[in-house]
Amino acid sequence: MSEIKRLLWEQCMAKQTELMESAKSAMLQSQESANEQKGTMGDKFESFREQMQIDRDMHARQYDAALQGLAVLKKIDPEKKNIQVALGALVITETQKLFIAASLGQVKIGAEVYVAVSTSTPIYTGMAGKRKGDFFVFNNKKHQILELY
Repeated sequence: MSEIKRLLWEQCMAKQTELMESAKSAMLQSQESANEQKGTMGDKFESFREQMQIDRDMHARQYDAALQGLAVLKKIDPEKKNIQVALGALVITETQKLFIAASLGQVKIGAEVYVAVSTSTPIYTGMAGKRKGDFFVFNNKKHQILELY
């Protein structure tokens, strides 16, 4: 299972890096578009520049969030065997396989589908600190931690 955790971590790092690079590129493109219109006269170009600034700010927030996600992922030691649910744990329940890392959604390793969730998600809040065999409640349903790595 440590090999699966390592592969999950690597895929999450790649996904998070891609999100970061995409947001940075979009932010720079919006800024470039706004700058290109600086010397042009007319109200319609002023509103265009304003819209490009709004877009740039939105992409800047996405970039910051992606950087924060990358920083969280860098804190994970994929070789560590977890005995309780915490950052970096691989949690197997009767219905899901969860990797506690960053909120990146589904990650496939071979034919298996895992869900990468952050420590700020409601499902993590319900299972934080629990151990193999423990139960937790999420969405008004009782779940058991079958395996923990």
